[in-house]
This record gives sequence, C-alpha cells and structure tokens, in this order.
Amino acid sequence: MPLTETLRANWSYPTAIRFGAGRVSEIGEACTAAGIRRPLIVTDRGLAALPITERLRDLTDAAGLGRALFAEVSPNPDAHDLAAGLEAYRMGHHDGVIAFGGGSGLDLAKMVAFMSGQSRPIWDFEDIGDWWTRADPAGIAPIVAVPTTAGTGSEVGRASVITDPETHTKKVIFHPSVLPTQVICDPELTVGMPPAITAGTGMDAFAHCLEAYCAPSFHPMSAGIALEGLRLVSEYLPRAYADGSDLEARAQMMAAAAMGAVAFQKGLGAIHAISHPVGALYGTHHGTTNAAVMAAVLRFNRPAIADRLDRAAAYLGLTGGAEAFAAHTADLNARLGMPTGLKALGVDPARTPELAAMALKDPTVGGNPIPLTQSTAEVLIADAM
Repeated sequence: MPLTETLRANWSYPTAIRFGAGRVSEIGEACTAAGIRRPLIVTDRGLAALPITERLRDLTDAAGLGRALFAEVSPNPDAHDLAAGLEAYRMGHHDGVIAFGGGSGLDLAKMVAFMSGQSRPIWDFEDIGDWWTRADPAGIAPIVAVPTTAGTGSEVGRASVITDPETHTKKVIFHPSVLPTQVICDPELTVGMPPAITAGTGMDAFAHCLEAYCAPSFHPMSAGIALEGLRLVSEYLPRAYADGSDLEARAQMMAAAAMGAVAFQKGLGAIHAISHPVGALYGTHHGTTNAAVMAAVLRFNRPAIADRLDRAAAYLGLTGGAEAFAAHTADLNARLGMPTGLKALGVDPARTPELAAMALKDPTVGGNPIPLTQSTAEVLIADAM
C-alpha cells in the first residue's frame, strides 16, 4: 500500500471535562450545560447504597434536578438491564442521564440515553461498518458522566459494551453522540475503592494504553497519549493500590483511565478480543481478565511490536528494550496480585476452540498487530491459560 494511503485516518477527541478533587459539587452546573433538567442517575447495584451515591443525589436534589436513581446494573450489563433502565427512564419522564460509577454503570447509562428515542433494536447499532448511521440522532438523550473508578475511561468514549444474553457475547454499540456532553472526574470519588478493584480497573487502563500504542493504524496523537498513560499507570497504580487515600495517585490514575479510552480509538487487539468472550461466558471482571491474558498476548505479538516496545521501555526508564517492558508488565501484575492466567479465573481449557471463535468475531480483534486465525487464536488462548 502506498505511504500516502497508510497516512490517512479519521481522528476524534473528547468532550468537556471538569477534572479535580471536589468537583462533583458542580453536577448541577454540568447538567445545565448539557441541557438536562430531569436526570436519571444510572449506576450499578454495588454503588447504590454507598455514601458517594447518596451525596450525588443530595447534590442533584439541591440543584432542583430531583434524585431519581436506577441501579439495576449487572457487573457485565446486558439487554435485560437495558430494558429495565429504559422503562425507568420513560416512566420518570426524564430528559437526560447522569452516568455514575465504573465501566458497567457508565456503559449501561450511555445506552439508556442512546436507546431512549430509538425505534430499532440495540443490536442494529453494533460497531460494524456504518451501522451507527441507522440511529436517529434526535432520539439520543444528553449524558453527564461521573466515573467512580479509574479504568475503563467510558466517560470519554463513544461506545458501550453490552452482553447479548441469548448468545452470551459482548457487543460494542457505537455512535458519536454517545460521547457524554459533560464529564466530572473527581478523584475523591475513587478513594473508597478496595485494593482488588483498584488493581483490576487500573490494569484495564494499562491494557487500553498498551493495545492502543501497539495497534498498527496511523494515529500519532493517540500513540503519544497511550505512551504517557502507560507511564502514569506504572508509577501511580502501585501507590493507589497500597494506599487508597493517596489522592495524588488517585487523580493520576483517573487521568490515565481517560487517556486510555481516548487513545484506543487507534485500536485495541487480542487482549480485549479474548477478554470479552471470557467475561461474557464466566462473568469475570474485565480489567482483571485483561491482566490475565496480557503476558501471552505480548509474547504472541512480539515479532510485530518489538521496536515499539523498545521505545516504550526507554520512555518508562527501563533498560533492556522489549524484553524489559514485558518483564515490567509481569512485575506490575504480580505486585497487584493479578491472576497469572485464565485458569485462575475458572476458565475451562476445553472451551479454548469456542473462545477462539468468539474472539475472532469480536470487533476489537482487527486492531491486533498480528492478524488472528482460528488456529493461532487457539494457540494464543492455550498459552494464556
């Protein structure tokens, strides 16, 4: 392919972000800026009864926005969760959504806003070709996103991952207008995260940055953001894991999470292509699953990405190039108590062919530096066991 053709791409960057400790107090202003007067707060079951959620509801109530809450969101949200959320949205006559929580809450909230005015089923908008153009833009409600974890970066994303309960597959639903209009990144909201969730969500951010950096598509801005994201996670995730009250580490990790999600418009790859079906079949935590397969994917892709990992190692201050980077990644996982393979997550090796077939259908697989086939995917997944 001629060089002039490889240096062609479509780039998009995120929205207005209010970043800093205590800025959740600006939720009323953020909703006003987004044109929301009657929001539905959407979060997951685990957050529903916590003080940070009650504080958010008090803030929206004081701003004259009410305190309506929908919290029936599973760790891996599916179409049943979405149907219940849409019913709550319509019954309450809401005009926008406050997406509050980790990746699952944010993803489901964005889909409630997206589907609130659509007439077609959600699977008609899967991230395939130009399927997103099937949506009616006027039927997408505005979104204010308030993350409470530092991992997925869904607050600055234009898509959500939703599980199809009939096929047990995770599907990416995309539309440019799913990007939240306003984002509040308040690191104080992440202080209460337990160490295991801090580690798992943090390694999700690391995986986003790593796969985006290694993806073969042309996007030097995203590559630069991904590289700095790798540095931030490497430096600050161990600190946040060791001391959850370290507000500087929490803030830097929240920035790294958003950076990872901005960067991965350059592409993802086999880490996510494998993690998605494992999560759909076994209900595993997404970031933790990413960590479990990371070493095997690095080994698989090494022939195509060695030069890039050499540069990443140098940027991180590591001596030894790609080999040192791989060792650094393994050490980071070990320090955070991450599982060393899929077996540790309860995955049955006998399902390797099935997982390989599902990985090949995942929309993230196209960004892997080395194209996968059924046979090579099976070898890779067997190594990741």
